Amino acid sequence: MIPFDFEYYRPSSVKEAADAYQALQAQGKQPMYWSGGTEIITMARLNEDRPGAVVDLKAIPECNVMEYRENDLIIGGCVTLSAVTGSNFFPLLGRAAQGVADQTSRNKITLGGNLCGRIYYREAVLPLLVADSRLVIAGKGGVREAAIHEVFRGQIRLEPGEFLLQTVTDREFVSLPSVHVKKRQIGNVGYPLVTLVAVKKGSRIRAAFSGICGFPFRSASIEQVLNTPGLSAEERARQAAGRLPAPPLTNTEGTADYRLFLFRQTVKDAIHALEGR
Repeated sequence: MIPFDFEYYRPSSVKEAADAYQALQAQGKQPMYWSGGTEIITMARLNEDRPGAVVDLKAIPECNVMEYRENDLIIGGCVTLSAVTGSNFFPLLGRAAQGVADQTSRNKITLGGNLCGRIYYREAVLPLLVADSRLVIAGKGGVREAAIHEVFRGQIRLEPGEFLLQTVTDREFVSLPSVHVKKRQIGNVGYPLVTLVAVKKGSRIRAAFSGICGFPFRSASIEQVLNTPGLSAEERARQAAGRLPAPPLTNTEGTADYRLFLFRQTVKDAIHALEGR
């Protein structure tokens, strides 16, 4: 249970949600948007979040769609990770989603919640990064669409009062040769030491990572190395490890040195897997 009282709102449209948030903010209620609610509950129990009101997005139809529209796959921000995996619309995204938490939690955790959450692994974003997906964002100014690389830089960068309405992915990326690998300390549930997602588009490998640094990322510098002809897979993996955008993490899951070892091995294996396809 959350150890304090808060006001609860469940709007049925994008405008109602944005208007409710603005009104509550003006009243000093420190509102938060709610999709799956797992992170809000966790942080509230730890007394790290204490919203005076929550705006539940799950009754907004646009937040719950998962369908193709011509050449675009549209997934609403309130679609659960279990539903993403079960649909098999985007197999690589499904595999990444399936690696997050356990089944019971994935029944509640939403795609939008994972992308926008404070827990910094945010692994569901990785397939969207390699697919150059777009994000549909709603707020007091209405609805806008932006390239994921404009909005997601380590974490999602939204204006105050905005929320993630949908992701949009070109159908082309859904069936590309792909690799998903998650290395944990132990077992099949837990935070990653290294997670890699990669696709092969034409002759080039695109890759995104979580766990190795304190934020998920896709790196043009690393992809340049991965696609350098004449270098062995082992050498490309070694050079990629030298181009990380931030120092590797050391935490309770593992040390920086161990993460680097796993990163090099995982990258080398991914190169071998994709170059044969």
